[in-house]
Amino acid sequence: MTDRDLDALLRQLVILGALAVLLVPAARGSSAWLGWLPLWLLGMPLAAWWSLRRFPVPRLALHLPRRRRAQAVRRRHRATGSLRVVRRA
Repeated sequence: MTDRDLDALLRQLVILGALAVLLVPAARGSSAWLGWLPLWLLGMPLAAWWSLRRFPVPRLALHLPRRRRAQAVRRRHRATGSLRVVRRA
């Protein structure tokens, strides 16, 4: 089986799994043997399809600005000697 055949098969499985989860209420539930069914009907075929395409980074993630958050620092209080948390900017 070539990559094109596998790509087409996985694309069809993703479409069928999405239709099953959307249209069949029992497919949104859980099974004693398999666990959560949307994972197996939609999540696993999507993960396999993504891995077949060699894990490309989604375009949205490339354009998001990175925010830096201040890190907390522990300092001793001069008068009492107890620790307090001070945020650095």
